[in-house]
Amino acid sequence: MPEVVFPLDSSRSFTDQELVGHNRWHPDIPPAVTVRPGESFRVHCREWFDGAIHDDDSADDVRDAPLSRVHCLSGPIAVEGAQPGDLLMVDILDLGPIPQEDSGPLAGQGWGYTGIFAKQNGGGFLTDFFPDAYKTIWDFAGQTATSRHIPGVSFTGIVHPGLMGTAPSADLLATWNRREAALIATDPDRNPPLALPPLPDDAILGALSGADFDRVAGEAARTAPPRENGGNQDIKNFSKGSRVFYPVYVPGANLSVGDLHFSQGDGEITFCGAIEMGGFIDLHVDLIRGGMETYGVSQNAIFIPGNVEPRYDRYLAFSGTSVTVDGEQRYLDSDLAYQRACLHAIDYLTKFGYTPEQGYMILGAAPIEGRLSGVVDIPNSCATVYLPTGIFDFPVEPSASGPTRIDPGKGVPRSGF
Repeated sequence: MPEVVFPLDSSRSFTDQELVGHNRWHPDIPPAVTVRPGESFRVHCREWFDGAIHDDDSADDVRDAPLSRVHCLSGPIAVEGAQPGDLLMVDILDLGPIPQEDSGPLAGQGWGYTGIFAKQNGGGFLTDFFPDAYKTIWDFAGQTATSRHIPGVSFTGIVHPGLMGTAPSADLLATWNRREAALIATDPDRNPPLALPPLPDDAILGALSGADFDRVAGEAARTAPPRENGGNQDIKNFSKGSRVFYPVYVPGANLSVGDLHFSQGDGEITFCGAIEMGGFIDLHVDLIRGGMETYGVSQNAIFIPGNVEPRYDRYLAFSGTSVTVDGEQRYLDSDLAYQRACLHAIDYLTKFGYTPEQGYMILGAAPIEGRLSGVVDIPNSCATVYLPTGIFDFPVEPSASGPTRIDPGKGVPRSGF
């Protein structure tokens, strides 16, 4: 096992640890640890809400989820000798739930969760159709996930970090804040909001304190969106065996990682749509000197996916086009087309006995494939959702005998009001 350079104790909160991580992006958050190019090491990661979500049959914790506290990131990890303009090469050697802890109150101790966020607290991809908070608990058995809230389904997860990236420079941070503030200004009262501005409340900034803490808390970017530094990209195939190349914007690169997922469908469509968990990740780092200019990788990360996908060989695919449910034509709106494909898949699953919320959870957590299938044929963009039929323990393909009706059980817990 590689040396653990960022340890976490499951019995203590994220801010009460030997090393304290962070939940904002800023170049002045000091590194918690330094590693060398060519070194392999292990990092412990807390699930993104630091234990606020519980293994029970109530969704009130998802309804009240403290978005101002996310994400709980381990780091920053400085890489000795890294300089702005370099590319940081990171190999994911291994990752998984919290080691040797297969039961307990924290997600990652033998279980994880998927949530549908309430519209007034972040919402999700289909928030206008699912405005209330729901929660699904998934139990882990090796690489397999099952849920008491969604019977008849089991699947192999593609374990991956939802979030990993390098620290921004001061100029890049200012660019983020400027462009996101301009977007918010176009509709400042929108619910959910168009973007999340800097928020000092609940900021966790590693070892910073005093006046430096106050200054950085007022400037630091929230971790919710993906940006030029990587960040919260939520790519389900970014798993074991992947190699990623991150732009380096500050001396040391200051790599951070968190938001581990046991599984996820393309798009993480419920927003809390993966199976969230705490756990560990083993990394190897190296540097490509001057790589940002050499390869033109200055405003994005590039990666080589791992080869550990589950072997599903049969899918049922649903298509959607850029026409709203009310019949309004939109011009090549791929986001809308993917929404419609997801809604068609959910409606199909209800014919077998699932509730719409159970169908939505399946698409968020299971390893579905989401694809842009046509983006040039005006006026309709086409998107498709590929649902692996092997995750169900009953036949889900259309047949002359009609759909098999399953007992949906007690269903997905909904928050109280």
